[in-house]
Amino acid sequence: MESCAGMHANVGHYRPLEGRRAWLLTNGAAGMDVQTRGLADALGLDYAMKPIAPRGIYKLLSPWAPVSRAERFGMEGSTFAPPWPEVAIALGRTSVPYLREIRRHSPATFTILMLDTRAGQGAADVTWVPQHDRLRGPNVIVTLTAPHSFTAARLADLRRQMPDEIAALPAPRIAVVLGGKNAAYRFRPSDDTRFADALRDLGDLGASFMVTPSRRSHRRLIEVADLATRDYPRIFWSGEGANPYPGFLAHADALLVTADSVNMTGEAAATGRPVLVFFPSGGSAKFRRFHTALAAYGATRPVAGRIAELPRWSYEPVHSADLIAREVERRWLIRNRVLP
Repeated sequence: MESCAGMHANVGHYRPLEGRRAWLLTNGAAGMDVQTRGLADALGLDYAMKPIAPRGIYKLLSPWAPVSRAERFGMEGSTFAPPWPEVAIALGRTSVPYLREIRRHSPATFTILMLDTRAGQGAADVTWVPQHDRLRGPNVIVTLTAPHSFTAARLADLRRQMPDEIAALPAPRIAVVLGGKNAAYRFRPSDDTRFADALRDLGDLGASFMVTPSRRSHRRLIEVADLATRDYPRIFWSGEGANPYPGFLAHADALLVTADSVNMTGEAAATGRPVLVFFPSGGSAKFRRFHTALAAYGATRPVAGRIAELPRWSYEPVHSADLIAREVERRWLIRNRVLP
């Protein structure tokens, strides 16, 4: 049986990996870095980012290809040279060859692979996958959402003081988190109309808005959200200056998230506040599994037709980084035969 991390993390636990040296290996995409950093922070690691950029056949044939000799792996002056880390966290299929090389050079390094990379269970000491991925096995940790940096402690700290700009908005304050087009969701003009209608419904019910786009938000979606919320009290982040997203997340009474981002929906579910999910045209089996599970847990509800009442429900916040970290620590203690 695989380990399926429960919904509640232990508080005041022994942290055997705190302060240990670690490498985080991703291709540098923001969503990937968020997940690896979220887990590393939950473990208390002293980590360095090690961006990877395989090319040509080495990228195409990942996770089975070797690391290119041009990278001089393990040699002085290389990005990947001793001293080897005590822990290595890698995310995605293109990171697997690098993780394999670390294990070959430094068998003592404890390795963690994130996501179902098609490399199988033997690619690392521990593999984490979200529940909507299919990989299962004895060394596989499964959680409902992906890890991120919005821990219970961070949200509590953010909530201790509300920024004046947010405090000036009338309650209920709804954070509108915009994703954008991807391989699964298409955002057709008919979706624009439905999304604008949902925003106006909420505004007519007395809500104010805190709107933030993401790096993937396409211009038309931003314009639709802008026009639909213009007549209501709001903060609309233009992309200039510091991103107010952390404050929006912490101080929202409810959230509206587009369905295209697993990360943003998971971050919203860490708040314990109602999360409305807007589904544009398209989708995939993997996205459907994710959203079905999160709705069954009680965190989210879909935007379906006219919104006749403000969202009001509660649930236990989902903090997957902490849950994964506790299970990783347990596996590390077992492998190293260390008793707390």
